[in-house]
Amino acid sequence: MDDKNGQVVAGGNGEGNRLDQLNRPTDVLIDKDTDSLIICDGSNQRVVQWSRRSGTTQGEILIDNIACAGLAMDDQRYLYISDYKKHEVRRYQIGDKNETLVAGGNGKGDDLNQLNFPTYIFVDQQQAVYVSDSNNHRIMKWNKGAKEGIVVVGGQGEGNALTQLANPQGL
Repeated sequence: MDDKNGQVVAGGNGEGNRLDQLNRPTDVLIDKDTDSLIICDGSNQRVVQWSRRSGTTQGEILIDNIACAGLAMDDQRYLYISDYKKHEVRRYQIGDKNETLVAGGNGKGDDLNQLNFPTYIFVDQQQAVYVSDSNNHRIMKWNKGAKEGIVVVGGQGEGNALTQLANPQGL
């Protein structure tokens, strides 16, 4: 590989929904155990996995029918995915379609048991999930097994004061 130029490792065949294409990918992580990329294929509403081995020409669908924005993986290889249309974050075991609700899931709103357009997520070593709750202008923390979250940053409306955020899009 030439160190001065980038290399296409997933997609690269135009915008579309074939397995060799992506359409507005929103997040990516590296699964070191399988030496692959896991990608939120945003406009195709799916999560795909692409091997990093040379010769890979298409991805494999891990989860479909999900309006994914953000991805995270914990130490036990559970995959966490934010769904901005369902206003929730779910946890999946790789290779298993069963999921567990870990944040939100009570419709769109600003109560402590709700999210409004969750985007990017982070999972700590205790499996607490941090969520960019974009349209609520806050960062939420959901402890493992919790039925509601804790506001850790923002939550005082949109703005530029020290206690405010404006549509947070990352962690």
